Amino acid sequence: MPRIAPVKPKDFSEEFRAALAMLRPPNPRHQPLPTTDRPKALNTLGTLAHHPELARAYFTFNGHLLLGTTLTARQREMVVMRVAALRKSGYEWYQHLFISRDVGLTDEEIGRIAYGPDAPLWSALEANILRAVDEIILDGGIRETTVTALKAEFDTRQLLDLVFTAGGYDILARMFKSFDVALDDDIPELMSRYDQLFTEER
Repeated sequence: MPRIAPVKPKDFSEEFRAALAMLRPPNPRHQPLPTTDRPKALNTLGTLAHHPELARAYFTFNGHLLLGTTLTARQREMVVMRVAALRKSGYEWYQHLFISRDVGLTDEEIGRIAYGPDAPLWSALEANILRAVDEIILDGGIRETTVTALKAEFDTRQLLDLVFTAGGYDILARMFKSFDVALDDDIPELMSRYDQLFTEER
């Protein structure tokens, strides 16, 4: 049982509904995420609905991480999925499994994300992105050698977005674990249709 019962959508306050709009930044660099046949994350939203002021602040931040980031969508999802793997956050992993496929990551690549930066076949940049996430989550910060390697291809804004994306999804994973947030009811059905959905769309 969750330690905080999620608020049901019909009971969302007007303040919380207004906060949801902050998930779309004013000047997005990326297209909005697909919503049809995708997880709705109602248990996440229902948990945050208890605190609309906090939700508004986090959604503003998360809106940037998702749609305003200077990372590519592929790089962003690699960061998020690596955080989910390191934190053993099934909720975060399943939510972003669909997004990862939407942005072009293959199932084989997603499996390698779980394995980490030393898995074969990564480019030097992608291996260093995953290594940076490991160092942020496990060591508290990116090591100098990894920062130096990343600087060969990343500018300062991309480095900042990498750190804040890892941190933003780390805190979300900590919320899931702290309050034992349950996997949403729509996930099993969507997973059962998973291959069919993506075969039809591609």
